[in-house]
Amino acid sequence: MPKRISIEPHLSLTELEQRYRQAKDPVERNHYQIIWLLASGRSSQEVSQITGYSRSWIYELVWGYNRIGASSLGDKRHEHRGAETLLNDIQQAQLWQALQSPPVEGGQWMGQKVANWMSELLGHPVSRQRGWEYLKAMKLRLRVPRPSHEEADFSYVRYLRQLW
Repeated sequence: MPKRISIEPHLSLTELEQRYRQAKDPVERNHYQIIWLLASGRSSQEVSQITGYSRSWIYELVWGYNRIGASSLGDKRHEHRGAETLLNDIQQAQLWQALQSPPVEGGQWMGQKVANWMSELLGHPVSRQRGWEYLKAMKLRLRVPRPSHEEADFSYVRYLRQLW
């Protein structure tokens, strides 16, 4: 029979149950449920069967709760902002201004040309994929008409359009 896990009394049983029932975030709700069930005397195996969490993860939750308290529970991924953008707002405005005129190399703006412009601005190489991403983010894209064959028979195309 699995041994019962001891839970530090950071919160009372009623407070744990209340937080479990009032939690809006599903991960936080499950974490409070696990601690509440263990604090009320259930074994780790029972809690694992009730919640669907593995016993090793339940031990991790208990370890954090016993040492830190209720602040260790919940999904902390929501608090991470993610990576900083490659270009700040001012640099993006400069890119927008540059995109309003033809590129220095000639032709049209495309991912590689935007990446070259960004590399020059930032002082380090930027991949053409990142250039394309910024071009798309600014709602711009390469617009080149599809090539047509010299011997294309447009009467057949008109015929097909009539059928549709």
